[in-house]
Amino acid sequence: MAGPEDRPDLTRAVLREVGPRLRAARLKRDLTLEALAEATGISASTLSRLEAGKRAPNLELLLPVTRALRLSLDDLLMWTAPDPRVRARIRRFGNLSVEYLSPENAPVQTFKMTFVPSDEPIRTRSHDGYEWCYVLRGRARVVLGDRELVLEAGQAAEFDTRLPHGVAALGREPLEILAIFNRSGERIHLPGGVVPEIHKRMRITRN
Repeated sequence: MAGPEDRPDLTRAVLREVGPRLRAARLKRDLTLEALAEATGISASTLSRLEAGKRAPNLELLLPVTRALRLSLDDLLMWTAPDPRVRARIRRFGNLSVEYLSPENAPVQTFKMTFVPSDEPIRTRSHDGYEWCYVLRGRARVVLGDRELVLEAGQAAEFDTRLPHGVAALGREPLEILAIFNRSGERIHLPGGVVPEIHKRMRITRN
């Protein structure tokens, strides 16, 4: 069991986040440093140093700034960690079910995708972004540009999603895939996108 000496210095950790939180709140309200300086009576250079962590926060600075940004000190100093659990939600698109495993505003989107076997031909899509996927169960038939390959359970693949691509279950068993996309690739295999003339390599790995 960890003793007090093993615990992180919460005071220092919280104070280290004050600057970035102030900057995020200012940008969210589309305020420049100069506009915030005019509203608070604190110079723009002092505010800039406060946001960068080069000026120690104190009540004389924080009270007018939080008032101008419509923040409470509790929000700014936030000692209690937020609940990290994600409330998963599921959407269905024909023979594809998508379980969303990350918050909507996350920079990287994670999904569990389940493909029901179908005799329909694979429809390829193309869009900006990058994808990494891992086959949890079943076998995946993957079309990537002018290539067609099979991924078995335990195999992973990563590729540029600007290359036309499509996935389907191979055989009669449902296919389950864990997929990770950057923000621009989160549209996954839904309709839309433009197909540019680009060829990227695809890497396949087995655990």
